[in-house]
Amino acid sequence: MICRDRKEFWTTQTQFWQWVREGTVIKTQDRPLTGAFVREHEELMVVFSNTVLNLAHPAHMGEALRARRLALQRS
Repeated sequence: MICRDRKEFWTTQTQFWQWVREGTVIKTQDRPLTGAFVREHEELMVVFSNTVLNLAHPAHMGEALRARRLALQRS
């Protein structure tokens, strides 16, 4: 995936095609499979601390936040 600020990150093919079906992402290349977010800053809704959140599972955000807090406490 390529964000508007040109940063790149990896996601699963399943999540990629889900975003394509939802109109969140457009496929830009086949090899490697690459896409770009349609709307500006859309990636901020799905990327948290380099973790791609699975939007199909609302609890994922809470789990990611808890893991991030634990990591910060340990450092």
